[in-house]
Amino acid sequence: MIHSREMSYRVTSWPLGSRSRVWLFVLILAAATVFAYRPAWHGGFLWDDDAYVTNNELLTARDGLRRIWFSFDSPSQYFPLVYTTFRIEHALWGLNPLGYHWVNILLHVANALLVWRLLARLNVPGAWLAGAIFALHPVQVESVAWITERKNVLMGCFFLLTLLAWAVFVDERTKRPWRFYGLALVLYGLALSAKTTACTLPAALLLILWLQRKRINWESILQIVPFFLLGLGMGLVAVWWERYHQGTRGALFALGPIERILIASRAVWFYLGKLIWPSTLTFIYPRWTISPTHLLDYVWLLTAVGLCAAIYFARRYVGRGVEVAAVFFVATLSPVSGLIMLYTFRYAFVADHYQYLACIGPIALVSAGVASLAGTFERSRPLIFGTAVAMVATLAVLTWRQSTMYADIEALWRTTLARNPTCWMAHNNLGIVLFQKGEIDEAIAHYRKTLQMQPDFSDADYNLGNALLQKGETDEALLYCQKAVMLQPFDPDAQVALGNVLFQKRLVDDAIVRYETALALRPYYVIALYSLSTALLQKGELDAAISHCRAALSIQPEHAEARINLAIALDQKGQVSDAIMNYEKALTISPRSVPALNNLAWILATCSNASSRNGNKALELARQADQFSSGANLIVRRTLAAAYAETGQFAKAIEIARDALRLAEAQGDSALAAQLQKEIAIYQAGSPYREAPN
Repeated sequence: MIHSREMSYRVTSWPLGSRSRVWLFVLILAAATVFAYRPAWHGGFLWDDDAYVTNNELLTARDGLRRIWFSFDSPSQYFPLVYTTFRIEHALWGLNPLGYHWVNILLHVANALLVWRLLARLNVPGAWLAGAIFALHPVQVESVAWITERKNVLMGCFFLLTLLAWAVFVDERTKRPWRFYGLALVLYGLALSAKTTACTLPAALLLILWLQRKRINWESILQIVPFFLLGLGMGLVAVWWERYHQGTRGALFALGPIERILIASRAVWFYLGKLIWPSTLTFIYPRWTISPTHLLDYVWLLTAVGLCAAIYFARRYVGRGVEVAAVFFVATLSPVSGLIMLYTFRYAFVADHYQYLACIGPIALVSAGVASLAGTFERSRPLIFGTAVAMVATLAVLTWRQSTMYADIEALWRTTLARNPTCWMAHNNLGIVLFQKGEIDEAIAHYRKTLQMQPDFSDADYNLGNALLQKGETDEALLYCQKAVMLQPFDPDAQVALGNVLFQKRLVDDAIVRYETALALRPYYVIALYSLSTALLQKGELDAAISHCRAALSIQPEHAEARINLAIALDQKGQVSDAIMNYEKALTISPRSVPALNNLAWILATCSNASSRNGNKALELARQADQFSSGANLIVRRTLAAAYAETGQFAKAIEIARDALRLAEAQGDSALAAQLQKEIAIYQAGSPYREAPN
């Protein structure tokens, strides 16, 4: 932070002075930051953004807000304020990622300005430079460009606001200071509700007193106690949640105290190194192998001890700033440094977003050093100032480059693998991306690579099972899905994947058991509700199918497939008008849905109730369905023939129906072939086909 009390006074305002310069700095910094993140503006959802946003029923369920704050339904840690902001945004702009990205970027801009304002309030030289470096350093990209890391930027905002309120409270010039004390407590509660790593804030409160040379006595300690208790309580909740909800148990997380200290000491140097030289920043870094028996693993710890000793003995020459910066850096990192095991440590012990706030310490120290240097060598101030601006500009360019990695999920995982070839999680997640793109064979190759590296990773097992099922290799798919359930019997995703294979093998009752198990594990699981409705439809249990469809839609109204299943069940129960309404809703959600287009066209062309028929509309929908299925779907061709017949175009109806008949015979579907022969005879007699009334 500051190098000496005398030097800090001379350069506190450098180079900002007048109010107009201050506003100019604010505008330039905000514009530069927003522009540096330009590649991420239109980036999509990444990795666990599906759990946080796209597939998070808490954002759409009627009781979602209550469950966000007062239940254990959170898909990850207890971050109620984060999910509340996502719920509000979902209501405003749905699943358009642009809005979520802009909120993250604007929060980051606000945080950079708060860093500047806080350091200026504490009379730290070069506060403007620290704010600029904080805003534009590429290590921050992960926290800003990744929507899930809303928890980081949101927590950071309230964390810094709390420190600012505390700084005003302890200032002797403040009138009615206790208002600011109460405000600081409220802001701290909000910070903790965004992310529990804010629990380190009481240490920062003490550091502010120490830096400002305030008396640290029983009165000041008692003032900090409520903050400490709040942080401790939320910290314990986080530890419990990690252990019993996230599953940080077993050999992977059973590291002893020596290993944890060695990991933490190495992590501190790792983060400091990335701040100084931000090269090869990676979404997932290689996971270190640490052993108490390896003497080289102690080098990081011994070096840290040596540096601490040097800082202690040098403070009479450099002031308190260096030790304050060092303590803030280490203390703020402590919850994520390895001393406490986190679920994400199964992938790597370090991540760029872990040092989002901690980096303020080293950044402020460097900025104060630059400002102090300029104050000492006044003739060289333009050169020093120019060098500082050039450094910030370089960081902005690096941030732009780093942001491009987050603009596309496939680019993210391919870049991660290029920089960390041993990252099994990247192989798995790239496989998911490729599977969604329809590149099934390449997806399978990445899933198999994942399992070679991490044989017990159940996600890769059921992902591979899903891909094999897509290729029709049901027997092998069954083996992998069974293995996934064996490894993680309480994973609802694995249960659904196994249920899907069983359903495909026509073991409908066994599939229903798996879907019901998944719902017992995750009661509001939309995919399980939809899959169960499909199986119940297959069994003809229409009322139960309708009930589960409606449950799924109450959570996720935009689920087109559940809407289609509901329409099918209603049609089979004879509730044709309701079925038509739900097909139309499904098509507003998914206009290219072949099942919705085909089924609605069939009703409009063949319904026994004349008031429900509309031949021209049926023909329009059937043509779209035929186009989207490339004329190769015999069910769609059958519907198209019926639509032509309903509009009186019997020759065309016969032609299309005969084409569908050839497809049915080629596929060995004798029942449908026989039905088509009957319908052709009806068309030859000059009559449209009519469904028997239910």
